Amino acid sequence: MGGRVMAARPLWVSLGCVSVACAVAGIVLPLVPTTPFLLLAAYAFAKGSPRLHDWLVRHPRFGPPIADWRRDGSISRTAKFAGIAAMAAALALTWVGGFPDWVVTVQAIVLVAVAAFLLTRPTRQPR
Repeated sequence: MGGRVMAARPLWVSLGCVSVACAVAGIVLPLVPTTPFLLLAAYAFAKGSPRLHDWLVRHPRFGPPIADWRRDGSISRTAKFAGIAAMAAALALTWVGGFPDWVVTVQAIVLVAVAAFLLTRPTRQPR
């Protein structure tokens, strides 16, 4: 059993690295989320590399959203606004892009559900 765990560690570390890369892309690209990728990276690093996990959760930029989520499931007001704005922009681009009505409708239903989840999470109080 120990060999299987050791063999899986590189996979967890790889998943964590890819997730951090996606989170970094989310800082720059408006339609890519950041926090979900950070949470996935923290989980993956916890399984694969305690050193990388500690680095991530203590990072000045990446650590606070992870700590907020772990503490009380909260999301910052800025992250909520950015998420809603990105979803609205994506839906608008789909509609303006002339996609079939059923595609726009399915996307709208999914984005409304995601927005409802986002808005019902506690809002992190300013530090």
